[in-house]
Amino acid sequence: MRPEADSGELVFNGIDLDTGKYLTPPVRLSQLAEDIRAEQPGATNAAELRRRHQDDDAHYGVIYGLDPEDLGQAAWGLVIPPDLDRGVLEALEPLVSIRREQAGDLYQQLTVQPGETKADFLRRHGMGPSQADPRKVPYYLLIIGSPEQIPFSFQYQLDVSYAVGRLDFATPDEYASYARAAAVAESAALPVPAEQRVHLFGVRNPGDTPTALSASRLVQPLADDLLGWKRWQVTADVGGPATRQRLYDLLTGPDAPGVLFTASHGVSTSGDQQREVQGALLCQNWPGPLKGAGRISEDQYLAGRDIPGTQPVKPRIIFAFACYGGGTPRITDFADTAAAPRPAQAERDFVARLPQRLLGNPAGGALAFVGHVDRAWSCSFLWQGTDAQITAFSSTLRALLDGKRLGNAMEAMNSRYAEVSTELTSSIDDYRKYGKVIDDRQLVGLWTANNDARSYIVLGDPAVRLTAAP
Repeated sequence: MRPEADSGELVFNGIDLDTGKYLTPPVRLSQLAEDIRAEQPGATNAAELRRRHQDDDAHYGVIYGLDPEDLGQAAWGLVIPPDLDRGVLEALEPLVSIRREQAGDLYQQLTVQPGETKADFLRRHGMGPSQADPRKVPYYLLIIGSPEQIPFSFQYQLDVSYAVGRLDFATPDEYASYARAAAVAESAALPVPAEQRVHLFGVRNPGDTPTALSASRLVQPLADDLLGWKRWQVTADVGGPATRQRLYDLLTGPDAPGVLFTASHGVSTSGDQQREVQGALLCQNWPGPLKGAGRISEDQYLAGRDIPGTQPVKPRIIFAFACYGGGTPRITDFADTAAAPRPAQAERDFVARLPQRLLGNPAGGALAFVGHVDRAWSCSFLWQGTDAQITAFSSTLRALLDGKRLGNAMEAMNSRYAEVSTELTSSIDDYRKYGKVIDDRQLVGLWTANNDARSYIVLGDPAVRLTAAP
């Protein structure tokens, strides 16, 4: 993580829809570091994360000897709350039928009991902290329901060793629309185009440090790194061309790519419109923090309500680097001031409306949306004064473009979380046991990077892929 201009302050991402200003004023690193030393950050799943970090890459995911790309070996299952509307399960049948056939006897439907932790859930099914053993619990797990029914924290923790996604829609019809699109994509004998396209969309708002960093240190390096990968064409809009209209065209127009990666601010608000707007993508149309004070106009951001139900969403997989792009927890994971309670930012946890509209589109939707819960940070791609660190993003995209299933491709992101969390926990242990001094900047960087890396989630079936089986 790199505090802006090395000022000794941590600058928070995200823009307030009502004021056009940053959501949170800067916080002194020394204040936040004091809080972190007093807490036990990264303690949840510490042993499992340490185990994952120490394991060889070849042993991530399923146990040795099984192919994570073959559902007949890796297995697939639903994870549901006990109060799930039976109409939702009926709506999902086109997708479940295909997955049941692919997974065979390893298919399962698992229920999370009220108040049950991830550890309790796995223990009840004969599993502890380890690689996935599909004979007991499927590697690919699709959570059905809202984060009120099955919390975001359950999903984060389960995702350490499993390939986890979530579907959360308001109506059975939206579940049915998604199931039809995913079933067609998986079963259709579609030819692989001679050249497919991944497009990177990077906003760089005037006078705005966060988007200047994401454009120059994430989007452009990713575009350069992916050039020439397999048969995929790599295109990009960085800065000026990254407008709201361009983003809309990339989602619904004839020039839409197979994979769309975006980097921008996510907008935040409160009150009656929060559920509809939170996590909407702020585009190049916003004039930046110096000239953008005052309420942000609707023509400066793309929200779920802007996605029509009469036109299909064209990209198969969308990856959005933006605050609240995947969802919003009721209580943030990031303290705003030293010694203060973490503030409530919503009445309840919820999945962002934009990915819901993109996936549940009745005219045909995307197969998956990878987004961030809570605030997103530059420490996702910057690391303590070093150059851009895009390896996890690049590895995930390369695996997707190579035809791997999304949950398996996301193992690179999960590995980064395990590595950062292990380093954070070790640093805190050294401080407490041996009095080893931890630099404020390093400690805050580790703590922020840990929470940030954990908070990427898959919305959609984690077993989807860009090309159907041959």
